[in-house]
Amino acid sequence: MESYTYLLLLAIILLSTKVLGLATEKIHMPQVVGALLAGIILGPSGFGVLQSTDFLVKTAEIGVIMLMFTAGIDTDMQELKKTGPQAFVIAVMGVTVPLLLCGGLYFLFFGGELTFMNVLKAAFVGSVFSATSVSITVETLNEMGKLKTRTGTTLLSAALIDDILGIIVLSVLSGLSSGGSSPLLVLGRIALFFLFTLVVGLVVRRLFGFISEEHWHSRRVAIWALAFCLIMAYCAEELFGVADITGAYFAGLILCNVTKSRKFVAKKMTVAAYMVFTPVFFASVGMKTDLKTMNSEILLFALVLVAAAVLSKIIGCGLGGKLCGMSNHQSLVVGIGMVARSEVALMVAQKGINAGMIDPVILPAIVLSVIASALLTPILLKLSIAKGPELT
Repeated sequence: MESYTYLLLLAIILLSTKVLGLATEKIHMPQVVGALLAGIILGPSGFGVLQSTDFLVKTAEIGVIMLMFTAGIDTDMQELKKTGPQAFVIAVMGVTVPLLLCGGLYFLFFGGELTFMNVLKAAFVGSVFSATSVSITVETLNEMGKLKTRTGTTLLSAALIDDILGIIVLSVLSGLSSGGSSPLLVLGRIALFFLFTLVVGLVVRRLFGFISEEHWHSRRVAIWALAFCLIMAYCAEELFGVADITGAYFAGLILCNVTKSRKFVAKKMTVAAYMVFTPVFFASVGMKTDLKTMNSEILLFALVLVAAAVLSKIIGCGLGGKLCGMSNHQSLVVGIGMVARSEVALMVAQKGINAGMIDPVILPAIVLSVIASALLTPILLKLSIAKGPELT
């Protein structure tokens, strides 16, 4: 007899993630935290109501793909042009320092022998903390009236470039982790993927530009955009050995300049994703965060990782700001503004677990670090702005 339990599980996930999301929002925390808590409380760590099934795994994967596509299409290229070189330097430092510091910390605790695979696993952990979630920073700066300052604009641009660089790093690591291929062959496949993306992008951007002239507000445009996102995700994974979320992200980047239909498509995709798919993704991460496996070593690692996650962005992005001629105060504000991690970090962690590069045992430490960085960012940002000179 066919089981319809999946319908009940889906209803429980949607209700619990939204209720706890609203509860965390009431105390000025991201709704993502509530969704994670729903998975932890109702999953194996808590009441055991939610169990991972093939349906939930596939639904969560679609949620990740749609999230990354939305992140790509929401990228403001005009914003990047304003502070391009300066933001690029800050972003490079903001990716490199967390990659080395957080990855090195993992290797110190669990790395074992100095082998290529162990270094690759450490790099995967480091890459989790390379990407920035700027939404929390935007909200804080906007509240303080500092969003449109030169420092605020540079910070936003750096965060956008930071995400792109983080996805490229993930692509390289995913290719290297597949095994059976030489690093040179892997890099060759990745180069071919970007060439493929460039060629497809030129064609698809022109095609969508033509379509959106008359049908920019039509649902068919959103459906075609979603189909394009899924095709790019498939091609990235199957043809080039690159993570599917990389294909989805670059599909969004390709369409982010189709100005007439961009906002409409982004809105429709966001609604579709957050109605079903993304709550399942965040709940599934929470379900995999098995707190019962935490011992004293994992707990110590989690506490040190929180410090490393915060300091690595402040040091890396702050140093990048100084190299670009910013004052000490401006550099500090930029560094703190880049501390928050959220969806992208969890997505990279999920891909690392699926690839066998991140041990699920350390997922509680990663989740704790993501939550802590999201909570600390607005507090530290307000303190740094209030105690320093006026931002320009």
